[in-house]
Amino acid sequence: MNRFSVYGFRWLTHDANASATENRKLKTVNYKTMNQAYDTYTADDQVVWRLLFERQMTLLPGKASQAYLDGIDQVGFVADHIPDFERELNPRLLKLTNWRVSAVPGLISNRAFFELMAARNFPATTWLRRREQLDYLQEPDLFHDTFGHVPMLSNQAFCDFLAALSRIALAHVDHPEAIEMISRLYWYTVEFGLIQESELRIYGGGILSSTGETTYSLSDPRPSRIPYQVGKLLQTPYVIDRFQDRYFVIESYEQLYQSIPEIEEKLEELLVT
Repeated sequence: MNRFSVYGFRWLTHDANASATENRKLKTVNYKTMNQAYDTYTADDQVVWRLLFERQMTLLPGKASQAYLDGIDQVGFVADHIPDFERELNPRLLKLTNWRVSAVPGLISNRAFFELMAARNFPATTWLRRREQLDYLQEPDLFHDTFGHVPMLSNQAFCDFLAALSRIALAHVDHPEAIEMISRLYWYTVEFGLIQESELRIYGGGILSSTGETTYSLSDPRPSRIPYQVGKLLQTPYVIDRFQDRYFVIESYEQLYQSIPEIEEKLEELLVT
């Protein structure tokens, strides 16, 4: 399968479909003191980045959202080197949308994840897959976290949605059922979201970093493609070990941000029923 198979996002979920491996002990490194340690990347790491970057960039024109494609240029991603968070990437993001990328060790707690996002810090791991792992991973690596997600951090409405959703999550961070529903919303938008532009396009990072799902999500007749509906989405479990059975389609990034009051309202309704 041409994408990571288990972890779609960086916090520990409670979804009923979650793998037992997600119950492993979270890494205890203090993300606040981490840095990318850019100088530790090897020549082979740089080659792997180039292979992955060039492979996806041959596929994504005409399939990825225009906001994402514009973001690739705006954040300065190129094939010839791994992005440097502090020297290249964060200065650009801060000017664009006042966001930055924060290095994390892998899975972090719900609270740490949402605190970072609410403060406009996108958590990204720093390890990169090996050549023999180009098509299969157990959890997301630097390529997924940066190539898949960071270009969308150039879009202000999308960024405002992420920060607002994280503030909602922080208010319910000790409520497993609420976190489960929020994880579904995150999964079907930030990770596996589609948008209707002139034609159907991709904005979810889990698809954009996947060779196989890039084509499958848009062209395969098997999955359902459903208009964005907050109530339905909060109650729809997702799959983590294969391509998706359904995708939710937004009309614009403003629609995502403008749905925040409805997310709060529907979440409260579902928690009391």
